Amino acid sequence: MPQISEDRRKSGSESVEIELKFDADETVSVSDLLDLPGVAALVHPVEQHLEAVYFDTADLRLLRQATTLRRRTGGTDDGWHLKLPKAEGERLEVHRPLGRSDRPPPKDLADLARVHVRDQQLVQVAKLVTRRTVHRLLDEQGEVLAEVADDHVTGQALDPESSQPTWREIEVELVAGNRTFLEAVGRRLLASGCRSAVNSSKLQRVLGERLPQDREPVKLTKKSTAGEVALAHLDDQRTALKTWDPYARQNKPDAVHKMRVSSRRLRSALATYRPLLDLEITEPLRTELKWLGGVLGQARDAEVIHERLTRLLAEQSADLLLGPVRRRLDLELRARHRAGLTAIRAELNGQRYFRLLDTLDVLDSTALRPDGGADQKAAKVLPRLVGKARRRVLKAARRAEAADSGERLDHELHEVRKTGKRARYAAESVEPVFGAPAAALAAEMEDLQEVLGERQDSAASREVLRDLGGQAYLAGENGFAFGLLHGVERGTGDERYLAAVRALKRKQPKWLS
Repeated sequence: MPQISEDRRKSGSESVEIELKFDADETVSVSDLLDLPGVAALVHPVEQHLEAVYFDTADLRLLRQATTLRRRTGGTDDGWHLKLPKAEGERLEVHRPLGRSDRPPPKDLADLARVHVRDQQLVQVAKLVTRRTVHRLLDEQGEVLAEVADDHVTGQALDPESSQPTWREIEVELVAGNRTFLEAVGRRLLASGCRSAVNSSKLQRVLGERLPQDREPVKLTKKSTAGEVALAHLDDQRTALKTWDPYARQNKPDAVHKMRVSSRRLRSALATYRPLLDLEITEPLRTELKWLGGVLGQARDAEVIHERLTRLLAEQSADLLLGPVRRRLDLELRARHRAGLTAIRAELNGQRYFRLLDTLDVLDSTALRPDGGADQKAAKVLPRLVGKARRRVLKAARRAEAADSGERLDHELHEVRKTGKRARYAAESVEPVFGAPAAALAAEMEDLQEVLGERQDSAASREVLRDLGGQAYLAGENGFAFGLLHGVERGTGDERYLAAVRALKRKQPKWLS
């Protein structure tokens, strides 16, 4: 059974497909699907003539990243289609109106692919002509369970020496049916002579020969080298950052946060694995990743503070909320969030970000320093590096415990949080090799990070409340509620945070010894 491609249907100009794809010869008949359980009718087929022109860079950067951009005529969804890679199980397809054939791709679609295209030109790379016959499988109530597209395709790469391959393929897209039904359709088609599709897309079938062979994923064990573990983790986070980029540009739920976390994990890994890496490459990259985290931080911080203060506001007695408190809170933090998103979109289309991505792309074996232990066994080298990250947390914790209250304590607790985050990411990066002990250390550091993160969010919220109180006063409004909320935010003393620091396990875990 081929893998189900999922993208739950959404409203408007975006959708997610749940489908199966098959290769088929001319002997296969879809009429065999009529006697499947739950199918009451096979609607008279509808024929469509589809023509699609695909756009990419000259070196096929989009296709290399499982992204496609096309202009298609015919059928029920004429227009521009951009298909983006999956983020947490979803593959997003964005549609735009057809427009004139001599126009370049719509700017907003091109920007969503900018993480791969960068400052290269988008050009026509292939054309596909499809004779499609659509069959709809209905239940007894007349509801469409699934659509079966029987496609006869002619493809052509748009270069002088290209051939014109032709083939037949069948796609089954779920509509009102469930996964069990989709799987039943798939089994029936396989029994009828279909084969699981070799290529994930029609375009890949036409242009796939121009792509390099995919590398086999490295299975990490304690016998892996330290360099292999480091590069595998960097590759995972690089992929995550690129995947979340278009979703962050669209302000999809939690996308800015996820992209920011990826940038932080990358920066942290470059610090943890510093002895193994070519510092001429990685040290400037750490600086640029810090910059990127700052770009993403403005919108994210406004979002977090808005949610926090809205929740805090709801917990207060209504008779204490004098003046337009909620309105001023919403206006200010929504404005900050919008400004943050505007900055994100501008910077993610800029040369500085493109060059950062270029550098990330060359983080391969050439960025390793064998004299630093990269070619030695992971079991020998990595515990020392993770242990060093953990010891930094304990040193910061001792300084916090010795600090007086006030600015020094603020600074030291912030250092505990930062070092704890790095230790957490370091432990998570070696989980594929060391398993449960690494996961336990990561969990301990995550708990510490969350408690101290609460303190930092509280401090940031108090700053916003001071600003809002000042604005209310200047506007002739009653600022009492902002002072009230400020006092509530200060209500948790530092003892709670110091208790979390004291709770750290001080004994060195055996696997780090």
